[in-house]
Amino acid sequence: MAMGGAFPFQWPAADPADPVALPSLPTAVPDAAAYYADAAADADAMAAVLPDLAAALAAMRREEEEAAGIRLVHLLMSCAGAVEAGDSAAACAHLADAHAALAAVSPASGIGRVAVHFTAALSRRLFPPSPESPAAPPPHPDADAVLYHRFYEAGPYLKFAHFTANQAILEAVQGCARVHIVDFSLMQGLQWPALIQALALRPGGPPALRLTGIGPPSPPGGRDHLRDVGVRLADLARSVRVHFSFRGVAANRLDEVRPWMLQLAPGEAVAVNSVLQLHRLLGGGDEHEYHQEQQDPSPIDAVLGCVASMRPKVFTVVEQEADHNKPGFLDRFTEALFYYSAVFDSLDAGDAAAEAYLEREIRDIVCAEGAARRERHEPLRRWRHRLRRAGMAAVPLGAGALRQARMLVGLFSGEGHCVEEAEGCLTLGWHGRPLFSASAWRAEEKEGNHSDSNNADASSGGGGGSEESNISCSS
Repeated sequence: MAMGGAFPFQWPAADPADPVALPSLPTAVPDAAAYYADAAADADAMAAVLPDLAAALAAMRREEEEAAGIRLVHLLMSCAGAVEAGDSAAACAHLADAHAALAAVSPASGIGRVAVHFTAALSRRLFPPSPESPAAPPPHPDADAVLYHRFYEAGPYLKFAHFTANQAILEAVQGCARVHIVDFSLMQGLQWPALIQALALRPGGPPALRLTGIGPPSPPGGRDHLRDVGVRLADLARSVRVHFSFRGVAANRLDEVRPWMLQLAPGEAVAVNSVLQLHRLLGGGDEHEYHQEQQDPSPIDAVLGCVASMRPKVFTVVEQEADHNKPGFLDRFTEALFYYSAVFDSLDAGDAAAEAYLEREIRDIVCAEGAARRERHEPLRRWRHRLRRAGMAAVPLGAGALRQARMLVGLFSGEGHCVEEAEGCLTLGWHGRPLFSASAWRAEEKEGNHSDSNNADASSGGGGGSEESNISCSS
């Protein structure tokens, strides 16, 4: 309702005596040079702060990745502990968490790369392929050789093994006119070109060299791989004027080989070479348990006894410096996880074939049990005890071998690898952790034993039982 024609509410009128104060207009334009100088100073200050900020962020990411890696390791070990305890439900839960945790770990780090293989191995152990699953395609006949060669090229480990063993052989057969080398695993023969060339340069002329290479039988209808390697080595020996003969002996296991198969001859200086092979003969953590259950000697005792009977000038042994033959699954798993983390960390990322070579060892350690498990690595201290028990005496690898091994490793790797001497043996490691060990041995001398007569006895015997490939060449 209207009230005298006035609005019910209205803004109060401004009091002319109290006008609203307005900001004054600028009386001068700012100095442009001063403005840009201030902006440049702010930019310089920001630029000085950015590196510190980037470093802080990088450190934070490293801490987060390290924490994620530690968590992943704990999950994998918890899964392995549950497997050992027979708690499938807990093992599967830890495994699922480990799969999820992998995403937070850098795939370029050693633990990130190796955890993928350990997680896959645990998955295979918990969920083995069923008989109804489609059969995996058979591996290519050359697959083992290809992976071995890629691992050889990827790091210094096999080069160190071959070089150190060759150096011990050269010193042991110095001055001998006839040399017979027995190689427990010929593979592609990568170890022997360097030795042949070194013998060709020996003062006084090279010896007559025989090489007996042991390897798996060729597939039916396939190529004779032992013979192929022998042909290549014979061609090299001919080119450097070394009288050379090769014989291949095919066997699925080393304990199938008998001394008479090697055809040792009187007057030869015999050298036996084993690179990463002896651990596969270990049937358990202690051979004494084997003796209690079996009438025959254990495979490792049989082979070492065979070597001792040959009375070699030198027996070169290279093995992984690890302890993967423990009876408890969790202990074995934990040792393998940290061992292979160091190996992976030492190798350049991105070499899938080299990692596949190691992945097969990981899968065997994690998934296989009993007689099916082949990768039973043991540390040098146990090999010392075992070899001495077999009647072998250590041949110290001298300061010259140590110095040259360090030079070799320096040529093929960056910082981080280290070669150390321990009681006459050499170890190759990564950031202080030994990963591979090399040692040299000979049969202890006994009264009435002479190598020539023993070699003659060893060369006698019946006929076949193994495939043979014989190749000869003369300068």
